[in-house]
Amino acid sequence: MAILEKIRKRTTVLILIIGMALFAFVISGIFTGNGGMGLGKIGSSVGEVNGETISIDQFRQEMEAVEGRFGPQTTSTQIVNSVWDQMVRKTLLGQEFDRLGIDIGTDQIMDLIRTNPSFTQNPQFQDQNGNFDEDAFRNFITDLSVNQPDQYQAWLQSEAALIQASMEQTYFDLVRAGVGATLKEGELDYHMANDKVDIRYVRVPYTSIADSTINISKSDIEKYMKAHEEEYQQAPGRDIRYVYFEEKASEADQAAIRESLVTLLEDREEYRQDLDSTVTVYGFSHTPDMAAFLDLNSDTKYDTLFKSRNDLPAVVADTLMGMETGEIYGPYRDGEYFKISRIMDRKDNGSVKASHILVAYQGAMRANPAVTRTQEEAEARARELLAEARGDGAVFAQLARDNSDGPSAQNGGDLGYFQEGVMTAKFNDFAFQNPTGTIGLVETEFGYHIVKIDDKQDIIRVATLSRMVEPSEETINATFTEATSFEMAVSEAPTSYGSKAEEMGYSVRPVNKLQAMDENLPGLGAQRRVVQWAFNPETETGDVRRFDLAGGYAVVQLTAKYREGLMSVEDASAQILPKLRRERKAGQIMAANQGKSLEDIASANNVTIASASALNAKTPTIAGAGREPMVVGTAVSLGEGDTSGLIQGETGVFKLQVTAKQAAPALENYAPYAGTLTRSIAPRVNTSVYDALKEKAEIEDERATYF
Repeated sequence: MAILEKIRKRTTVLILIIGMALFAFVISGIFTGNGGMGLGKIGSSVGEVNGETISIDQFRQEMEAVEGRFGPQTTSTQIVNSVWDQMVRKTLLGQEFDRLGIDIGTDQIMDLIRTNPSFTQNPQFQDQNGNFDEDAFRNFITDLSVNQPDQYQAWLQSEAALIQASMEQTYFDLVRAGVGATLKEGELDYHMANDKVDIRYVRVPYTSIADSTINISKSDIEKYMKAHEEEYQQAPGRDIRYVYFEEKASEADQAAIRESLVTLLEDREEYRQDLDSTVTVYGFSHTPDMAAFLDLNSDTKYDTLFKSRNDLPAVVADTLMGMETGEIYGPYRDGEYFKISRIMDRKDNGSVKASHILVAYQGAMRANPAVTRTQEEAEARARELLAEARGDGAVFAQLARDNSDGPSAQNGGDLGYFQEGVMTAKFNDFAFQNPTGTIGLVETEFGYHIVKIDDKQDIIRVATLSRMVEPSEETINATFTEATSFEMAVSEAPTSYGSKAEEMGYSVRPVNKLQAMDENLPGLGAQRRVVQWAFNPETETGDVRRFDLAGGYAVVQLTAKYREGLMSVEDASAQILPKLRRERKAGQIMAANQGKSLEDIASANNVTIASASALNAKTPTIAGAGREPMVVGTAVSLGEGDTSGLIQGETGVFKLQVTAKQAAPALENYAPYAGTLTRSIAPRVNTSVYDALKEKAEIEDERATYF
């Protein structure tokens, strides 16, 4: 008690000390960038584009501006990546605008607004004749700036977006104006597609030589890689592996949950101390107040709606529909729940599926203003359609699509299934009082309906007692202990991670070539913390860490780091080996068959001479051999009767003889072909130009430091 009294007397001092410690921790994180909270340094840069800084403050402002446009399922990392892409694009193009002097003045901004339907078609900005009123618009913006600053800021963002879009359009239009095809290019394209060539050819496939016979050294791979450095650049990356310990219900947990439901089925006697007597506590089978019972005992509440077969869980739909009122089924497993169901009521033919053709008239409820027929004309037309619908060979759905004034016309008049009381009274009575297949005329406040009853289904009211299948506290504790034990074991001996996991019966899952701004891990979902840990400069290869996840734990090990720049020989070998093997095989095949005829090559290599007809340079594909641009290009360049040398193709070494050539007839004008080429290029201008600017740019990306 004396110690507690001393603590009470020093409460103010303790609070002050704790507060200062917390403050020091936060400030340390801000200024060092290692606080683990993604704050970074105040005023520092999240990246650079050609030396132009993108500040973290500016970046966060952009994030705040766009967050409302993303759905609730969007993660913060996805927003960060989206904003980064937008800001890089805006910065790159802005640099081009400055270089070329592209700008938008005040008058041009108003021109943009005058051509934007969201402004010109807004009644707030129109005069009495329905025309856009520039003064009204200016006054509105002025009023916002004075009286509604938040909305004025939103307008400034919209204005900036309009200006940006307009400058981009101007820039890409300038590029597009210089991109096109000449008549000579149109002529070439015409002949590439329409000049035909027939060939005889022999192919020795690369597969005729086993890979195991081709020896490729590490120096060969290194030499090839250095000769093609641009193809083998890599971003910083990480390899990890993990064991996932899921908190899931054990068989014992599941059995206990099932048993807990079963014990609630029957009535039981319970002593009430306040009454000093024993009372009957009704079970699920007999309770007179099902809603109160389920509120107290179930993980789901009582749904009093009647259900058709299609509305019930698929695993029990047929069983429940076949039961009578009062019958009980279960326990059964439905997804993440164990359930017991009791049939509370049923209605035979309680759900009707119907289609209709609505003939509206002027003055009917919700009638389209375009409908001008009178009520008498509507009735006469409805009777005509009724007779047609009842006729032999009539297709009711087509009649509805062609003649109905109702919104269901596009669906062939189909109204789907509905229960008593959903439709207006007369429509409802007709649907429930007539058998399936009946077609009749019903007048309601909406007009005249030709109604077809398509189907009827029984419906039932079901009470369901449910318990979610979740692990017990004992299982949760055991999972934690298991994960922690494994973490400790492999932390002490990192090289034993794989063998220890195998020894303990755990599945190890590798994740290779993680990028700094990745978020999703296969099998674990969005786990940004794991990626941040893997890229933390203090995390070394072999380090192990346990992460607490929703529903379990992951014990993760960093297994490799990849620096930015040229790949290592080992990493590049998977891509380069097939190319080098193909080159070596081609060399061997060509050396062995030099100077031989088609027939000699076929005989020596146990292959056949094949034929291909109507080949063209635009689509260089050979039936049975696949895409072979070098082979087809060679054939097109040869004269009729000429024989080629050996050709290194995509799938093997070829030799061919041209058996026939057919040149397409000359045209007077190749403008249509030049125009087609130009039109095919134009849609790609925006993407291609931006991609080229981005590829050429020097971009420093520091997002991973903050997010």
